[in-house]
Amino acid sequence: MSNASTVNIAAHLPRMAQQQPQQVAIHCPLRRDAQGQMTYSQITYAQLEEYSNRIASGLLASGVKRGDRVALLVPPDCGNDFFGLVFALFKIGAVMICVDPGIGTKNMGKCLTQAKPSVFLGVPKAQLARKLMGWARKTVKLPITVGKWPGLTLSKVLKRGNEHPVMADTRGDEAAAILFTSGSTGIPKGVVYTHGNFVAQVDALIDGFDIKPGEVDLCTFPLFALYAPAMGMTAVIPVMDFTRPGSVDPNNIIEPIKAFNVNNLFGSPALLKRVGEFGKGAGIKLPSLARVISAGAPVQASVMRTFKTMLKPATQIFTPYGATECLPVAIMGSDEILKQTAKLTDEGKGVCVGKPVDSIQVKIIRILDGPIDEWSDDILADKHAVGEICVKGPQATAEYFDMIHATAFAKIRDGQDGFWHRMGDLGYFDDQGRIWFCGRKTHRVHNKHGVFYTICCEGVFNTHPKVTRTAVVDGDKDRTVLCVELQPDVLPSEHIPIRNQLLELGSLHPHTQSIKHVLFHPSFPVDIRHNAKINREQLSHWAGRQLP
Repeated sequence: MSNASTVNIAAHLPRMAQQQPQQVAIHCPLRRDAQGQMTYSQITYAQLEEYSNRIASGLLASGVKRGDRVALLVPPDCGNDFFGLVFALFKIGAVMICVDPGIGTKNMGKCLTQAKPSVFLGVPKAQLARKLMGWARKTVKLPITVGKWPGLTLSKVLKRGNEHPVMADTRGDEAAAILFTSGSTGIPKGVVYTHGNFVAQVDALIDGFDIKPGEVDLCTFPLFALYAPAMGMTAVIPVMDFTRPGSVDPNNIIEPIKAFNVNNLFGSPALLKRVGEFGKGAGIKLPSLARVISAGAPVQASVMRTFKTMLKPATQIFTPYGATECLPVAIMGSDEILKQTAKLTDEGKGVCVGKPVDSIQVKIIRILDGPIDEWSDDILADKHAVGEICVKGPQATAEYFDMIHATAFAKIRDGQDGFWHRMGDLGYFDDQGRIWFCGRKTHRVHNKHGVFYTICCEGVFNTHPKVTRTAVVDGDKDRTVLCVELQPDVLPSEHIPIRNQLLELGSLHPHTQSIKHVLFHPSFPVDIRHNAKINREQLSHWAGRQLP
C-alpha cells in the first residue's frame, strides 16, 4: 500500500473516483444502430477504479511483479480494457512498454527485443505477430491475451482478482514506463519514464491549458489518452486507425464531438488538416470545443486557419513543443501565431513554439555533434544565434533504456543529480523570450555554400500556392537540393514555371539564395502516424540519384 512518500501516476484515479464517482470516465464506440447512430459503452470513475484494482490484483496473482517490464499492445479503442490495464500496471509498479504499432513490424520487433519484456499483454492479433515474428522471444515468459486465445487471458486474470485497492509505494524516480521515440531521425529509442516524470507532465498540461475535471476529451492520440482520466476528463474514443490519423474519416471525429459536447481535442497536424478541410467545405461548426491541441510535428498556419473556421472565434489551437523525452517544453496558441509569427515563418525565420512552461528551463547551446559530459556556460550560443535547444525540469526524462551511448549523447550532467536534455532540435530565442524552432540538428545541410536549417529554408518555399511541402536535403558534391511535393492537381506542364517561381522566391532571402537545384517528388516518404515527419535521408539518396 502507499505511504506519504509514494509517487505513483495511478494515484490520480482513486482520487478522481472519490471526487466524481458517477462521472463517466470513458465512452467507447460499439456499433451503429438501425438509424446509423454510433452506440457507446461507458464506465464511470468509480467503476474504472474498481476494474483497474481487479486487474491489478489479478495480475499480481498471475505472477506479474513490481518492476517487471510488460509490453502492452492493446489499442485505445479497447476502451475499458486499455485504460484499466494502464492504470493496473502503474498500480502494481510494473514497467509498461509502449510501442506505437505505426512504427512498422520490423521496428516493433527491434523495440521489443531491446526493451526485454518478461510479460506480453496484447490482443490476439499482437500475440499472433509475436509468435510468427519472434518478438522478444528470449525474454517473454508470460503472455496474457485481451480476447480469445489459448493460455492466460484477461478474463482469467480478472477471475483471480478482487476490487480491494492496490497501490505500490513507488518512488518518484522509479521507472513507470518505457515509451519509444518515433525513430524519424534514427533508430527508435526507449525513453524511461519515472512516476515523477508522468506526474510532472500531468501537472504541466493542467496548468498550461487550464484543464478542469469534468471536461470531455476526444482521444485521437494514444499518449494523451493515458492522461485524460488522470486529469479528471471524460475520454471519448473515436472510430479510427490510431496509426494513420491522416487517413481518418472526418465524420468519425465530428460526430462524437457533437454527440458528447467535447471540450478538448488532441490531434496530430495530419488529422487537423483532413478534418479541417472537410469541415470547412461542408460548413460544419463545432462550438463545444474550448481548445484544440496539436503536437507531433509543426502545424502549418494554413491548417490552423482552415480548422478554425469550425471553431468559435475565442477558441484557440495550441501547439505544445516537446518530444517523447520531455513534454511540454513550450506552449503557443493560434491567436499569437496567426497574428504575429506566421508571417515571419514565411520569411524563413523558423517556427515560433512559444515561451517555456513554468516548470522547464531552456537554454541554447552551440551546435556540437559529440557528447558533452558536464555542463558549462562556455557552451552557450551567442544571443539570438541558432543552436541546440536544451531543457531541464521535472518532466525531462533521464535516460534511454539499455542505451548507454545514446543517453551519453543526449544528457549533460549539471551538478550532483541534475542534468540537461539535448532536444536534438535547433533554435534560438527572440527578444520576447520565445523559442523559434529551425529544424532537427541531424537534418541541417552544411557545405561550401553555408549551413542550411531545414525549417527556415522550407518556410520560404512552402508559401507557393501549388506546393504541398518541401524538404531541403544534401544532394552531395556541395549541392543543396530543394525537394518539392506539389498539390495533386498540378499538371506536368506546370513544373518548369513552378521551378522558376520557387527559385525566384529563394532569391529574395539571403539564406535561400544559393539553393539552385529543385526536384519534384511524387509523394514524400513520411511517418504514417503524423504524415509530416519526412524521411530526409531517403529523400537525400533519391536526390543524389536524380542529379547528374
